Amino acid sequence: MKTNFLKKSFWLLLSFCTIAVSFSSCKKEDAAVDGITFQVGGESFTMVQVKGGTFSMGTNDGGSDERPVHSVTLSDYSIGETEVTQALWQAVMGSNPSHFSGGNLPVEDVLRDDIQEFITKLNEITGKEFRLPTEAEWEYAARGGNKSAGYTYSGSNEAGDVAWCNIPNQSAQPVGTKQPNELGIYDMSGNVTEWCSDWYGYYNSEDQTNPMGPTSGFLRVSRGGNWCDFATNCRVTYRNYFMSKGSNSGIGFRLVLP
Repeated sequence: MKTNFLKKSFWLLLSFCTIAVSFSSCKKEDAAVDGITFQVGGESFTMVQVKGGTFSMGTNDGGSDERPVHSVTLSDYSIGETEVTQALWQAVMGSNPSHFSGGNLPVEDVLRDDIQEFITKLNEITGKEFRLPTEAEWEYAARGGNKSAGYTYSGSNEAGDVAWCNIPNQSAQPVGTKQPNELGIYDMSGNVTEWCSDWYGYYNSEDQTNPMGPTSGFLRVSRGGNWCDFATNCRVTYRNYFMSKGSNSGIGFRLVLP
């Protein structure tokens, strides 16, 4: 066991990155967060634990692609307390593609291929299996998981409480500066729209377990709305999509750990 630890330490030194993992109840202003905190290259990020369960995905009061409401059952997973920041991206990739520069701002204007490269490198450093969230995982976490109070936005019925959206200076904002949702997760409404792993397609009414979305497509799902969107686009059920090879300063991502 001691030998394995020394080998791991040597490998981490060669990668010029360090990682520390701790199980914690991380208290921020409004919520206690049960999660796992990682440190990579001097940058820390927390993955919030989401207890699996069954929920009603979608809404009959939104756009045509938000219905029908259907039952989805998910296994346990963890999701990023915030979007991936520019500082973390820089620590892993050694560069920063973002239009708006700032270490505590969400990384944006990044191609999905580059996101996959980031995730591959992060997994090599940590020995974990990070990935993008499925659309169902994203919505369940945004709703507050098994602690959901049924809010319109992620953590409130008032967009201004939890979402950077429709702001006059038109730029992304530092992560985690609005109120969190019921699980202690920040910015799932507003700031930057977030990539999901699913190809975009219409819902059906069938009950589903750990759905992955369509097997192929042209457009990829994104969720949550961003700093220049109207509040209606920041609802927890609102669906958007982008070309798989596209990027812009309003779209970023957060991680999931199964």
